[in-house]
Amino acid sequence: MPKVFGKFFIAVLFSSSLIALPAITGAVETNPDLKPKAGDELPTNPAVPATASPVQKVAEPAKVERAFTIGFADIVRIGSESTQGKAAQARLKGKKDKLQTQITARKKQLEKQKAAIEEKLATFTPQQRAVKAKEFEKKIEDYQKFVQNAEKELQTMQEELTRKLFREIEQVVDTYGKANGYAAIIVKKELLYLGSEVKTQDVTDDILKLVNEKG
Repeated sequence: MPKVFGKFFIAVLFSSSLIALPAITGAVETNPDLKPKAGDELPTNPAVPATASPVQKVAEPAKVERAFTIGFADIVRIGSESTQGKAAQARLKGKKDKLQTQITARKKQLEKQKAAIEEKLATFTPQQRAVKAKEFEKKIEDYQKFVQNAEKELQTMQEELTRKLFREIEQVVDTYGKANGYAAIIVKKELLYLGSEVKTQDVTDDILKLVNEKG
């Protein structure tokens, strides 16, 4: 599947060096042997050879800007409105309700046991109170572990259903993008800036329709 294009910024630095030219005028004046002799003077207006011709600059080909089309999709809408997404939500809700019922039942049972202990607390010996307190503390720990395991179980199920749904959406997007010539299909609103040479298209409806057809 085409992936989201990132923005890369490249800085190119140009540097130049200065070359100092040695002064030779003074050397000529101070050394008579270096002065031109009669007949050695250079002509003030030398003739340009007839064979010389100006250098012609080769024209560079015009730069052609290629337009890219990027599609974007509302993945949240696809997940919630697609047939597969609704089925996943229903399964998750069913599991959540079942676990919540079990948690509520265990909590009520603990409350009843606590009330029964408190009702007879005055008749207990110190040793009996210590035993009852330890037993009830163990039941509370078991209840807390059950709640934690229920939360983990629900979270694991949610992650599995989400991965499965995303794989199905990803396959549809991959096929759709290639068939319609998209450079990339991204999650809606993921990019903050696009150049003028980049075209965008909302493909949410098309992807949602194809996902439902696949389901």
